[in-house]
Amino acid sequence: MLKQNQLKTREPTNAKTNPSSGNSRFIPGLEGVIAAQSRLSYINGQAGELIIAGFPVEEIAPRASFEEMTYLLWNDRLPNRQELDEFRARLAKERRLPAIALDVLKAAAAQRVPTMDALRMGAGTLSLSKPAPTSDDTLFAEGAALLARIPTMIAAYWRLLHRQAPIEPRPDLSHAANYLYMLSGDEPSPQRTRALDTYLNTVIDHGLNASTFTALVIISTGSDLVSAIVGAIGALKGPLHGGAPGPALNTVFEIGEASRAESVLRAKLDRNERLMGFGHRVYRARDPRADVLAAAAERLYQNGGDMALYNLAKSVEQTALRLLAEYHPERKLQTNVEFYTALVLHGLALPTDLFSPTFAASRTAGWIAHCEEQREQNKLIRPSSEYIGVRGRRWVPVEAR
Repeated sequence: MLKQNQLKTREPTNAKTNPSSGNSRFIPGLEGVIAAQSRLSYINGQAGELIIAGFPVEEIAPRASFEEMTYLLWNDRLPNRQELDEFRARLAKERRLPAIALDVLKAAAAQRVPTMDALRMGAGTLSLSKPAPTSDDTLFAEGAALLARIPTMIAAYWRLLHRQAPIEPRPDLSHAANYLYMLSGDEPSPQRTRALDTYLNTVIDHGLNASTFTALVIISTGSDLVSAIVGAIGALKGPLHGGAPGPALNTVFEIGEASRAESVLRAKLDRNERLMGFGHRVYRARDPRADVLAAAAERLYQNGGDMALYNLAKSVEQTALRLLAEYHPERKLQTNVEFYTALVLHGLALPTDLFSPTFAASRTAGWIAHCEEQREQNKLIRPSSEYIGVRGRRWVPVEAR
């Protein structure tokens, strides 16, 4: 892993000079600032390219299991058969939740707390239980327990929220299959497991996004991994980061039939509404993850799914792209990962309230890998701020104010 943080800046048109800091620049949102070096993922937004640990996302996401993908991020190579079996067994061993976590989830369900908030609260309890003994001296020892328990926590809470008893995890099932099993009690088909594996692999890591940066800031202080993951979950639950796939699907349902797509979408654009599932902060070309998940959705829906819904979504996508080019020719607004995330997860019978938590279940693996890189670099993340307040004030006693 790389050992040194770097901070480089480009100078966008909205950058402002900070007179008190020499030649430093204020860049709103840190856009374009390189605040870390990482081997985990590379994004080329202009070309619509995403590389994860050396593999183009379209090469590896549809083929690898989530355990293989996680092993790759954590070890910088794919496992052989023995290593994969051992890693799967290690994760399976850690799936059960400690009693304190279940108590917190039960209390949250009694208050009808949103699932992402319950996940954040439940994840915080995991610092109270020790992972299985291991010879590892890295964060990955604790990370395996965290990664294994997050899906159990989501599934348990969802069932408690609907007045159903949590389902015990099955060690004989894969990470993806066990998650689906714990939600419904039914063992998923290989096709459904493959669809979820593909989704989890596709969103496992994506550069220095808001939640990953949050985790890095926390771990850079010398804090613990649980705190870093809890902070990342808090960032992910924001609608500008991990909370948008549900609305993307809602638009498709609102349209209902292909003949209504243009009128509904045009009305939204006339009201200056954002079309959910289109456009991205980084990509100026088509999000490559959208293509991976579009293919996964097609395979899933062809295998006993609602092909009418899939065909409607494709029609909505084509109409949206045409109208976006008409309304915003100056902007390169393309389909993003949210659009087909919604279709894949809906095809797996996940309700929209589980979309963001399932995203977190995947991204936890990436957060942990980034935290290990940051710990090796051993550099506190401490940027500067630009003071824009007044100067020269003098104290006035309260009687004279």
